[in-house]
Amino acid sequence: MAVVETRELTKHFAGGVAAVDGIDLASTDGEFLVLLGPSGCGKTTLLRMIGGLEPPTSGDVLIGGRVVTHLPPRARQIAMVFQSYALYPHMSVYNNIAFPLKAQKVDKATQQQKVQWAASILGIDQLLKRKPRQLSGGQRQRVALARALVRDPNVFLLDEPLSNLDAQRRASARDELQQFQRRVGTTTIYVTHDQVEAMGMGDRIAVIDRGRVRQLGTPREIYDDPADTFVATFLGSPPMNLVPRNGHLLGFRPEHFVPAEPGASGAGSVTFPFHVHREEYLGVERLLYGEIGEAKAVARFPAGAPLAATPGETYEFAVQTKELKVFDRESGLRRHGEVPRL
Repeated sequence: MAVVETRELTKHFAGGVAAVDGIDLASTDGEFLVLLGPSGCGKTTLLRMIGGLEPPTSGDVLIGGRVVTHLPPRARQIAMVFQSYALYPHMSVYNNIAFPLKAQKVDKATQQQKVQWAASILGIDQLLKRKPRQLSGGQRQRVALARALVRDPNVFLLDEPLSNLDAQRRASARDELQQFQRRVGTTTIYVTHDQVEAMGMGDRIAVIDRGRVRQLGTPREIYDDPADTFVATFLGSPPMNLVPRNGHLLGFRPEHFVPAEPGASGAGSVTFPFHVHREEYLGVERLLYGEIGEAKAVARFPAGAPLAATPGETYEFAVQTKELKVFDRESGLRRHGEVPRL
């Protein structure tokens, strides 16, 4: 196991585009750290620089306290799994897993022992004689993980390895991957644009936008206490509501936006006139979409909640003051500890 650290890591491409803009980031030993952000935010470029596949413009990468900035991937004691899995179609599962060991000229007895060990951890013992074309997407993903595992890496680098799976298989694969990481205890850095994956798997999440880390924290910290309006609206489905009020933005989650009790405003809560446009029934929950003035807003309720709301009508909804977040209207940054002027 090892700590992965980046210091002022920067990557400029042609035209002066800063794909990664001076990122300082450090994992903890054995952590599952997720790099989360939209397409083009720089998360994959950051991962590739950590892995040695992309040279940085400036800054350093450290693994286990050792500067590895200019070392090739094979000298960094890492293992990488990509979206494509990159399995050799003409080889059996056994030979795909054993390939890095053969390249290192490991003796056959040790190869067999390590392949059987990795296959048993990932539950693919019975697949060792098959070819990749005979496997499902989830099975191919586990073969790719087993091939990485036999190298005894200090760090796993995973670049959206579940994105080729269908929605149902992705849910079970998330659980399998997290259990696997807990068993082996290897520091893992995982890239995704999927907030569900990030929230469900990560010990901590680094939210990245335009080459910079906007916030680093546990899933609960990121969701409950966003550092700025980007994090507030990128995490959560539906995202946090943002309503202009007295020169700043008030943010609150849809689940905290409820019909107002008579005389609620001023008694620990704030009321808003909520003009309802439409309702969505999603089985376990209901969503009401509408507007507060010119700002779009969403309210979320359990499916069985006793609520009558007619599209086209306006209702008084409320949010408890303790659930309100205050953001600067110009910069979007959170204004911690400030009591909003309501």
